[in-house]
Amino acid sequence: MDIRNDIVDAIGNTPLVRLGRLHPPGNLVAKIEYMNPGGSIKDRIALGMIERAERNGWLKPGGTIIEPTSGNTGVGLAMVAALRGYRLIAVMADKQSEEKRALLRAHGAEVIVCPTDVDPDDPTSYYSVADRLTEETQNSYRPDQYSNPENPQAHYDQTGPEIWEQTDGEVDALVVGVGTGGTVTGAGRYLKERNPDLHVVGVDPEGSIYTAASESDVTTYLTEGVGEDFWPETYDPAVVDEYEMVTDAESFTMTRRLMEIEGVFSGGSSGMAVEGALRVARRRPDDLVVVILPDSGRNYISKVYNDEWLADSGFDLAQD
Repeated sequence: MDIRNDIVDAIGNTPLVRLGRLHPPGNLVAKIEYMNPGGSIKDRIALGMIERAERNGWLKPGGTIIEPTSGNTGVGLAMVAALRGYRLIAVMADKQSEEKRALLRAHGAEVIVCPTDVDPDDPTSYYSVADRLTEETQNSYRPDQYSNPENPQAHYDQTGPEIWEQTDGEVDALVVGVGTGGTVTGAGRYLKERNPDLHVVGVDPEGSIYTAASESDVTTYLTEGVGEDFWPETYDPAVVDEYEMVTDAESFTMTRRLMEIEGVFSGGSSGMAVEGALRVARRRPDDLVVVILPDSGRNYISKVYNDEWLADSGFDLAQD
């Protein structure tokens, strides 16, 4: 019988799906990470970060986990915390959707919302608030996905090997939206060790630090869960061969197209990644291009899939 011991055992082994209607040549395939039990790729790192803390004695029975998150890491942490008896406080920026907040609360997490448009070291930023709460809360632990080595390690141990096995080692290009940098660093490193000619492409929202020409070009943007306004320790820029910068409008347009053409119900960061991957697949028609789709559209019904919100935010996707 194929029966998992608990929900955590269902993490990983997500499918690769050919995006043949979007790109008829057929050389573009997507790894559907919303098939993880918590609904996103962040389930992988949540388990690894908690287990590392337990091994090192940083997280004790009945303890509190405190994490700044765009939502998905928080859900993964909450799922594991529920099984192991921990409390979770998720600290979020106010640009994150109400669906994410509701989902975290449904998992039993406490949610604290902070302003988006402030510097990372501002005392009201979600990074600073998480630091303060960790200092004030007894028996607490902050995994910090931006510096935790279990973030890229999870993708080196799981995501990269899965892609290698699923493509019989024939993957030529890996395309990943860059947020904490853990996915592109871990999966890219594993695959390059097996194929030094592998081409790794990081996709970044316009306004994020990775593709900004200068600090003055680092601005706010609406695509959630991707990009940064500082350089995370979990990111190794040496793994990435080139970048594609994608606007909010391009991300949201592709997100809607994925649903309409391929039936793939993804979030805005997935649309962003596919927009970048499509450019790569067109330039490299003889290569097998794998793009990672981090999460589903369930967290964005009120935003990317809401015509009124798009219009109020200044997007006319019919024209964009």
